Amino acid sequence: MLEWLAKLFGTTESSKDRAKERLRLVLVQDRAILSPGLLEALKEDMIAVLSKYMEIDEEALEVNLDSSDDSVALVANIPVRSVRRKI
Repeated sequence: MLEWLAKLFGTTESSKDRAKERLRLVLVQDRAILSPGLLEALKEDMIAVLSKYMEIDEEALEVNLDSSDDSVALVANIPVRSVRRKI
């Protein structure tokens, strides 16, 4: 009876939807895996770009990947010493 009501109101997931969601999760995980060398190259590029606009503490800069259930975030802690007023 509950299944019938769920179908009536469209709240059940089809196997297609479940498969699509699983594939999406797998792709997010695959994209998030970066080699240490690639993460270091990303960090160096960020330093180069940010240094144009502000003086940053490169020694204290931290760049990490943070993953939750279904997403991945690039988390950067960038201590700023001063902002450059002119480029």
